[in-house]
Amino acid sequence: MSVIKTGSVTETARQLGRSQPAISLQLQRLEDQTRKRLFYYEGRRLLLTEDGDLVLSYAKSLLRQHDELLQRLASPDVEGHVVLGTPDLYAAFILPAILNRFRKAFPKVQVELRCELSTPLVGLVRHGEIDLALVTRMDGFSGGKVVGQEQLAWMVGDGSEAHRADPLPLALLPPGNIYREHAIDRLDRIGRDWKIACVSASTAGLQAAAFAGMAVTVLCRSALVPGLREVGPNEGLPPLPEIDLLLYRAAGRNLAAIDALHNYLEGYIGARSEHRLELESADTVAPSFREAAE
Repeated sequence: MSVIKTGSVTETARQLGRSQPAISLQLQRLEDQTRKRLFYYEGRRLLLTEDGDLVLSYAKSLLRQHDELLQRLASPDVEGHVVLGTPDLYAAFILPAILNRFRKAFPKVQVELRCELSTPLVGLVRHGEIDLALVTRMDGFSGGKVVGQEQLAWMVGDGSEAHRADPLPLALLPPGNIYREHAIDRLDRIGRDWKIACVSASTAGLQAAAFAGMAVTVLCRSALVPGLREVGPNEGLPPLPEIDLLLYRAAGRNLAAIDALHNYLEGYIGARSEHRLELESADTVAPSFREAAE
């Protein structure tokens, strides 16, 4: 994975503290083992072939399953109740598959979800009213661990022409939210007039306004559902940035159940962001895949 991220055997060797010939040999062994050409150069940058993409996707899956197996074998003695706070956007579009996996791996751990906006959630976790919080990084936030990124996107309902209206009607989260701030800032930068057509603390309210053709909304790309489409720069709206996802943990909560969920969220949310995915497992599992990943 490091080779693909850097595009350079030399840079990968430097980052990993290994020799360039050792990295090159590992890549050659992997191609010999699969009997496929997995890498090619475009200029000086090393890229994956179609077969290389396939091998990497299987390697990721094997290593994640290995980690999950070890967790499941260790999980019978882990039990308890964990309160996880997160905005409804992430509860609906990021966490379901992860929490389903966690439930199977740790059947004796009860997870209670509490949906709020990011700012109040940070306060709740700092006061010990919830155990963990997965939130959007806002200006002024301190602490927490970056566990992933989400790309922001302009969205309208299928068939809607709201993005062509002047001023631009917006469906946004309440003031103080970085989704809202990025949207308004990017429009102001290009001199595009706008107006607020809908304010909602819930994703459902923003989606409803977009479905109805009333407004353009800004959500993370994970929330692009049937009935909505993304509006890009070719349709007159400025590019939006990525935002960071932060994971907070209440101080003094040294419970195995909290450890388990914290580690699970960190690993699987990170795996959703390809440039942050690190394939780290025991050397006994798919060693050739591991060497190529490193």
